[in-house]
Amino acid sequence: MRRVRPGVAAARGSTGGAGGTASRTAGAPARAPGEERALTSVAAGETYRAREVAESKAGQPVDVPRLWHVTLSVSGEQAPLKEVRRALEQLAHDHPFLLTSRYAGDHAEIRYWEEARDLHDAAAVALRLWGEHRQTAGLPPWEIVGLEVIDRQTYHQRIAEGYGPAPATPVGVHPY
Repeated sequence: MRRVRPGVAAARGSTGGAGGTASRTAGAPARAPGEERALTSVAAGETYRAREVAESKAGQPVDVPRLWHVTLSVSGEQAPLKEVRRALEQLAHDHPFLLTSRYAGDHAEIRYWEEARDLHDAAAVALRLWGEHRQTAGLPPWEIVGLEVIDRQTYHQRIAEGYGPAPATPVGVHPY
């Protein structure tokens, strides 16, 4: 199941940066206006290319989105707890993909599942989340201080073995 969130499709197809420009890889072909580009922060390595070849030979789709568990940690100057809670609730209302948020007056943690082609795409979307929704949700002007992105299998393996964070329950916005 693929969900489309407001602003994400446009952001993924943009050339990046606040001014709409980004450095190009030497020799990269120009795109037509509106043409979507692949969102990766580094060139795909040999492991990815080998998987791509193996999947195409096996008749499987190559660019199938996967689920990634994201934990985003933010921190900054002290803010009133009521305002932090209201802002996180607004973010969760605007973007129901959020599973759970924990907060205090000077930091918060947001956990959710992201559907993306690879870890690079999931991390890029996560790193934009706080800044892109700071004004619309009234989020505090905190900075991202931590990011963990793991695949679904790793997440469930950690939980089964008793490692890592407890499952993201209860769902919602909660104080630490």
